Amino acid sequence: MTTMTYDAHRESVAGRADVEDTPELVAYYGDLARLKTAALWTVANKIEPWQPKSESVPVLWRYRDLREHVLRSVSLVTPEKAGRRVIYLDNPGRREVAAAVGWLYSGLQVMHPGEAASAHAHSTSALRFIMEGRGAYTIVDGHKMTLGVNDFVLTPNGSWHEHGVEADGLPCIWQDGLDIPLVNALEAGFFKVHPDMHQQVAYPVDDSLALWGAPGLRPHDVGWSKPYSPLFKYQWEPTYEALKRLAAASEGSPFDGVLMHYTNPLNGGHVMATIGASMQLLRPGFESKAHRHTGSFLYQVAKGRGYSIINGQRFDWQERDIFCVPSWAWHEHANASATEDACLFCFSDLPVMEKLALYREEALADRGGHQTVLPAA
Repeated sequence: MTTMTYDAHRESVAGRADVEDTPELVAYYGDLARLKTAALWTVANKIEPWQPKSESVPVLWRYRDLREHVLRSVSLVTPEKAGRRVIYLDNPGRREVAAAVGWLYSGLQVMHPGEAASAHAHSTSALRFIMEGRGAYTIVDGHKMTLGVNDFVLTPNGSWHEHGVEADGLPCIWQDGLDIPLVNALEAGFFKVHPDMHQQVAYPVDDSLALWGAPGLRPHDVGWSKPYSPLFKYQWEPTYEALKRLAAASEGSPFDGVLMHYTNPLNGGHVMATIGASMQLLRPGFESKAHRHTGSFLYQVAKGRGYSIINGQRFDWQERDIFCVPSWAWHEHANASATEDACLFCFSDLPVMEKLALYREEALADRGGHQTVLPAA
């Protein structure tokens, strides 16, 4: 017969729970359990840790390994049967919620020319970052956006959206990013399919870019009250040019190089209520210092090659590779080229951390701000 133990989380520290099991207490805990209650001191140290303890583990998903399998899915399932033909990123520490890191989901979606996924809406916020191909498009509440490589597009929560590839295009692969695990944890998820399966395009193509895409300017007498950016599409070329201009005018951050956030043009805030996104430039030869912060971050290499050290593990990356930084994990990034820029696209739950006043950041004070790299496993 196995005796239940309740004192596994004891700590001999003043102010922390330090109650040792006795036969009388164990019997008492059994009585509480029958009433669907329990003693806080048996779990207090577990549920109130000294600092964040992420269940996520650092992972690098190499695109050269994934691409063949992503493309293979085209011959195995149709968008009509699959709903969305996606190979999702499965973090070993978050498999029970299908998360890539923390409370964020991500996957690689592939579509061939002439294919179109059905229109739907859901409570989760979503984004897409185009990795390869030509002719991709997304339609959000009747607004159609054409998409090129390294373009970033929003499909905010509650909006009707669909996507496809024009008949004269090329096979396209993009990264999806959603807050599915977060919304499900909050027990707030809804999903619906468009009654006509597809939307009507109700506006000129790329009209959101025409209205809201001019830096420092906003259209006169155009109202917008929704809690997300009206600029659904963020193009790669002006983003990279903006990073280069900033790099010429500023040293940037010792931790992130030249970092810029995608913003809502109305208020300068994050693009969506629960997901933020950024692009950063690492100058040739740049090696950042290490820091850690709350929040979960998922990176895709938009340009160049380099490496990141996450909690002492070194991950060497190149274009299209994806890697994650769990909450409160030490991390630093380096550009491996002496002549070419490296650029990292990132999406995160930073808006949630900030709104809930949970964001905290800390720089590594030892070893000149650099981690000790652990031997490869």
